[in-house]
Amino acid sequence: MKVEQRSIDYVPDSERHGKARDLFNIWFSGNMQLTPVITGAVAISLGLNVFWALTAVILGNLIGGLFMATHSAQGPKLGIPQMIQSRAQFGVIGAILPLILVMVMYIGSVYYSGLLGAQAIHSAIPGIPVWLAMIVLNGVTLIVTTYGYDLIHKVEKYFAIVFAIVFIIITVEAFRLPLPAHSWSVSSFKAGPFLMALSVCTTWLLTYAPYVADYSRYLPRNTSSRATFGWTYAGGVLGTGWTMALGVILIASSPKFGTDPTGFLANMVGHSLAPIIYIVIVMGILGVNVLNLYCAFMATVTSIEPFTKIKVTPTKRFSILAICTIIATWLGIVGQGDLVAIMNDFMLLLQYIMVPWSAINLVDYYLLRRGNYSIKDIFDVNGKYGKFNWTCIGAYLISIVAQTPFMNVEGIYQGPVAKALGADISWTVALILPAIIYYYAMKAKLTATGELQEIKRTQAAKAVNE
Repeated sequence: MKVEQRSIDYVPDSERHGKARDLFNIWFSGNMQLTPVITGAVAISLGLNVFWALTAVILGNLIGGLFMATHSAQGPKLGIPQMIQSRAQFGVIGAILPLILVMVMYIGSVYYSGLLGAQAIHSAIPGIPVWLAMIVLNGVTLIVTTYGYDLIHKVEKYFAIVFAIVFIIITVEAFRLPLPAHSWSVSSFKAGPFLMALSVCTTWLLTYAPYVADYSRYLPRNTSSRATFGWTYAGGVLGTGWTMALGVILIASSPKFGTDPTGFLANMVGHSLAPIIYIVIVMGILGVNVLNLYCAFMATVTSIEPFTKIKVTPTKRFSILAICTIIATWLGIVGQGDLVAIMNDFMLLLQYIMVPWSAINLVDYYLLRRGNYSIKDIFDVNGKYGKFNWTCIGAYLISIVAQTPFMNVEGIYQGPVAKALGADISWTVALILPAIIYYYAMKAKLTATGELQEIKRTQAAKAVNE
């Protein structure tokens, strides 16, 4: 197993390999872990009963998975990481704006998930303090991520099998727990909490959008877009829907789950299986944090490349990853608290900044340029995509500001619309508004420069050849 040689650069056809079905393992395994279980618990903590919490979980994942999987389908066609493709929309330097936000987001994810894993290790072996457990866990994450794409795919493949078996056992035990009265009552609907839970659950898979194509970019160019979409969607929705639903049942049966998730699960399955539960929880955290750290690395390199033209050697790769890991580990050591509350606020903050980016990227790829990009110009500060695309940057910033009346971050800010509804539905604004603004403004710009006509001619020529 060799250290991955590619970083943000284009993957030539001679290095393409793998099958679309490999993506199922990545996204199923990456979500069969404790973090989405905690996220599912948020739905109950908001005041929903089990029936409506599960409805929010299922519907939210079905919606969020659509956007995530649509991004994944871009990978085989372009052969470059997801976020560097943003240069075609934001400009080569302008793309640094969402990239910085992505770096913060995924380093934050490494911190949060790493903390959960460290607490699991501490619960299993009380003699190991949380801070030391986190250093060890994040150190292993660093090593796997340094080796990169092929090792990550291989690890997630075997993790997926183990997780499926163990989570079946956990699920059987969870459904044996007593639930409060009226847990399945359809008449107990609360619009505000339901919309809030729907937002949190939808956002979960949407936040994979900035790196989902990173794990499909090595697939052969002729890989079916439907297959890429389908396997990504199936793995993501099944993995996240299952674990979030489990979180709903567990927190509804006992509030103790929210204060000590790993200990609760260990006690639930019994003394003989408890060690396996601890091991699987730690493996799950490792599996998802490898994905998060890999993305943080990609975003960092993409941000500094226009200014340095950096060539990523194995040593530089390790150094950049180590810096990201150290920051996340430090945050985990100094920042501990109510994990359910932290996850709720974190997911809401993510949706404000990443959903508009997703909308713009998808509109540009599927409706405007239709997959026709110049890879050479994406890496050229003076290329046709320019340093800054103020049309895109403007649409993005307007969309973030426009969400303000719909925002509800508990204890920090509540917009007037969110207050009236009793829920945060800003993700709907973040999807629709930037899509409309960017489509019409950018279409006019592409028409004026002649690029739209060139794209149509290219597509016509392809159709004739096919």
